[in-house]
Parts: sequence; structure tokens; C-alpha cells
Amino acid sequence: MGVDLHTHTTASDGSDSPAELVSAASGLGLSAVAVTDHDTTEGLAEAETAASRAGIELVKGLELSLEWGPGAMHLLILLIEDLDFLLSRLGRVREGRVRRNLEMAERLRSQGMDVTMEEVRAGGGSGAIGRPHFASLLVRKGYAPDIPAAFDLYLARGRPAYVERFRLGPAEAIAAAHAAGGAAVLAHPLTLGVEGGRLSAVLEELSEQGLDGMEAYYGAYDPPTRRSLFELARRHGLVPSGGSDYHGRFKPDVKLGIGRGDLVVPDEALAELRAAVSARRSLKPPHRS
Repeated sequence: MGVDLHTHTTASDGSDSPAELVSAASGLGLSAVAVTDHDTTEGLAEAETAASRAGIELVKGLELSLEWGPGAMHLLILLIEDLDFLLSRLGRVREGRVRRNLEMAERLRSQGMDVTMEEVRAGGGSGAIGRPHFASLLVRKGYAPDIPAAFDLYLARGRPAYVERFRLGPAEAIAAAHAAGGAAVLAHPLTLGVEGGRLSAVLEELSEQGLDGMEAYYGAYDPPTRRSLFELARRHGLVPSGGSDYHGRFKPDVKLGIGRGDLVVPDEALAELRAAVSARRSLKPPHRS
């Protein structure tokens, strides 16, 4: 059935535990699944144990939000080998997330809402806390009818409780991915906020910085868009990667492995990413500093 190289668990902003997600991926017949939680690898140990039991390959991953101009640039780091080293490089990112959460809670309170970080954490398990956990709490307490409305009213960019946070730049994030032995993949490229020739120019720049792949097979994109992105990736020497961006009940319209029902990410996507990592390693060993 293929692979899914973009998923989230309770270690960040998904509703399935790592073990539950891996078990579900195995049940769907996927040959491999990547756990790519935001800013954390906390769920990977549990996922690895579950994958060993279920007989499915686990791709160790992580997703970063990057500092970039007109839109949202997210980077997936896949096939991570040195987890400790990568986390040591991301200390500022994790600290920025903590500070952001505290300020978001304060802004919600300033809007007259009875919200505490203790309540947010109680609904977020032991993983990294993010905006979906705030949204879930606002729904539970009756401040919003559902999670999309919580974002639209309070948590989306430009809304009263939105707070920026520290992010790495693209070149720094790509270098960190390579230094940890992994592959750097641009996630859902249409959120960049650029199209046509401008998107091609951005991809050219990222490719020069070492980007390995780009999501062409993305769960929320229709087949013509996926084909167009596949061709664009090839033109820039990038591996066409992909995944569902599954978050469980936080994105109920997106299903594991199949996105909105018609997604198939071929096994070749993972094989090509692995080949790109191997080729880079044969030219130059990872630099650690």
C-alpha cells in the first residue's frame, strides 16, 4: 500500500499515542510510517517498540517550523540517526515553544477566558504542547464550538492569542538535519504562500542549501496538484516525498496513510530519500559542531 512519511502523535499535537499510530499503520498494510512530531523526538522510543512488534518499518522523524518570509515553511527531518545530537541543536526551538505557550495562555486570559497552562498540559499528555492543545481546551470549556473555530477566533496568525516564537532559518535547519544523519524534506510546499516562478526560485535556493526532498504526495492536495509538485520536485533534483499529515481527531478529515481518501505514497519515495542520504554520506561525513 505504500508509506506515510508525515504523521503526528500525542508527543506533539496528534491524538493517537505513538504505539496506537504505528499499530494503525501496520493494520492498513503500510510498509513504513514516519513519526514526525513538532520539535520533539519524544515519541520515537515508544513508536520503535511498537513497530518492532507490528513488523512495520519506523522512520524516525521530526517537523520544524522555520523562520521564513511570506508564508509558513515547515521542514521534515526524516531518517534521523543521531537523536541526541539533533535535540542538542534544537534547544532554542524547544525553549521558544515553552515561552510561546505561556504567553498564549496569558493572552487568552486577557480576553476573559479561564485558561491555565495546567489545564492545557492535562489535555496534551507528556509531549510538546502546541496550539491544537489550546484549541481543544477552548472547546472543552465552551469558548469555541470546535477546534477549527478556536483557531479562527483566537489562535490563528493575526488573531488575539497568536504568538510568534523562535524558529531556525532554512539553511540552519537543513544543516542540522544532515549533521544528524537525516534527510531534509520541505513539507506541504503550498503553505509557502508563493506560486509559479517564485516557488521555483525558492526551491532552487533551498536545493542549493542542501534540501533533499519536497512533499508532492500530500494528504490535503488533489491529484493534479500532486502531479504538478512531483514534476517540480524532479526539475529541481529533489526527491518527491509525501505523507498524510495525520493528527487524529485534531484533523478528522485527514486519515492515516490515505489523507482525504485518495493518497498513496509509493515505497520508492522512501527508497530515494535513503539513497540521497547514502550518496551525501559517501561524499562527506556528517559534520558535528
